Amino acid sequence: MELKIKRIHKDAVLPRYAHESDAGMDLCSVEEMVIKPSETVLIKTGIVIELPKDTEAQVRPRSGLALKNSITVLNSPGTVDEGYRGEIGVILINHGKCDFKVEKGMRIAQMVIKPVIKVKVIEVEEVNDSDRMENGFGSTGSV
Repeated sequence: MELKIKRIHKDAVLPRYAHESDAGMDLCSVEEMVIKPSETVLIKTGIVIELPKDTEAQVRPRSGLALKNSITVLNSPGTVDEGYRGEIGVILINHGKCDFKVEKGMRIAQMVIKPVIKVKVIEVEEVNDSDRMENGFGSTGSV
């Protein structure tokens, strides 16, 4: 399967897998900026993608940035729909207590390409019972 990518910024880095067995490709920043504690920013990647038919791209946090700097993707996972042809941006939030500097070329997130299953929506009067029913939000007990 192929992912078509167009660079729209001279400093754009093509997404790539760090290891052959990785699920996610690194997304890199084309901007430099400081993210203050509790601040949310949109970081540009300088790329446009054309996804394969019936797929989506999920933009996810990088575990190292989260653990070491409390930086994460705010709407994780962010979804890039198959038909979107704008620049890929990453919404980052600083949950830490210190300023965080984003540098050009820095790996800021990862992108995972996933299949999308289309369903036909059917309105019904009732849904079948299940063993869970309406139990949610902690209904299986404590940690």
